Amino acid sequence: MTVGLAVFAAGSAGTLLTGELLRMARRRRESRDTATPANLVDAAGYATRDTLAVARRGIRATPHHESVLLNILVGFLGAFAVARLSTWGIRRGWWPAGNVRVSGRHIHHFIPGIVLAFSSGVGAITTRNDRVESALAIPFGVGMGLTMDEAALLLDLRDVYWTRQGLLSVQVSLGVTATLAATILGLRMLRRGEQRGVAEGVIPNLGEHGMRSTGALA
Repeated sequence: MTVGLAVFAAGSAGTLLTGELLRMARRRRESRDTATPANLVDAAGYATRDTLAVARRGIRATPHHESVLLNILVGFLGAFAVARLSTWGIRRGWWPAGNVRVSGRHIHHFIPGIVLAFSSGVGAITTRNDRVESALAIPFGVGMGLTMDEAALLLDLRDVYWTRQGLLSVQVSLGVTATLAATILGLRMLRRGEQRGVAEGVIPNLGEHGMRSTGALA
């Protein structure tokens, strides 16, 4: 189950980046107005540069709810990766910092995760500024990642992080990753479907403002 979830999560998240890189490489190869890559290395370099340019402009043009989901995914993945790496490093003895202890009690990372998720969530709910809300989605995702990484401990009420039972935390985190990535991919597909439906007259046209908000990622 863990391997299956890992493949699903990596496939869903990787499709976002790999698909765009391949798309940019093909566009560069078929274009007559830009420099044509001479080999695979050059093609990868051009595709990476073009993808970054698309990403910068896409972030500015992305509908608010989709940018929030993307920021949550980025924060979640980053926190999950750092948490796993740091705990493994502490266990092996090479991580520069050790376990956090207060009055002799080990403070697990789900505690700052819950605090971070709650505080950023409250901030996002109370603000009326879309930029602030999008920015708060990152620490909210970080809080989710830190908390879900210790889901097994929260369920069993004992430290099973490095045991077989601790795989539940990995499974939950991979499931959340796959769900967020699949949701973003699904939204992109639906937005493109809306644009094509409007062009073919299948669904009503909302006008210029409506098209701008629903078709930004197409």
